[in-house]
Amino acid sequence: MTTIAVLGNGRVGGNLAAALTRAGHQVTVADREPGAAANAARTSEVVINATPGAGSLERLAALRAELQGKILVDVSNATTDGPDGLPADLLYPGSSLAEQLQEALPGTSVVKTLNTMLFPVMTAPDTLAQPPTAFLSGEGPQAKQTVRALLADLGWHPERITDLGGIRTARATEAAILFVPHVIRSSGFAPFAISVAR
Repeated sequence: MTTIAVLGNGRVGGNLAAALTRAGHQVTVADREPGAAANAARTSEVVINATPGAGSLERLAALRAELQGKILVDVSNATTDGPDGLPADLLYPGSSLAEQLQEALPGTSVVKTLNTMLFPVMTAPDTLAQPPTAFLSGEGPQAKQTVRALLADLGWHPERITDLGGIRTARATEAAILFVPHVIRSSGFAPFAISVAR
């Protein structure tokens, strides 16, 4: 059992929190109450960033002390929104939200994952017709091993998890968000994910 704080209680955060609780972990969801995120982060081993990516850096940088020595699992994408509310452009072109978080939180192990799919796939990868891929980006091998175990608890088979390397590789997976609005406009809001076919 791992103590986990989920920051963000929207569709992504709620979905992850429910699935990880079912898997036997002790999960706290931090709402927008003052101090809730700090309290949750302080008492957890793993913190999941499921907050809207555009405000994640400022929000998490303020928790530097509470996140010291913790694993921060970043599942967000930082984008500007188009007129229809769908992602339009990357907020950190030439970088990534994950890199910005790691720079702002040097005492925290940031691991990027689950950001290349619509939220229902995060906790039910076997529901798609083709097997999706979950990518890992981060500097700490031990932190990534912990995240691998959590992904397994969410139903991800080991062969569908690809470790891309250091945190800089998150630039590639975060750029995949640019597919999302076009796929949704073309095919509707149905669960889908990026998959590496081999």
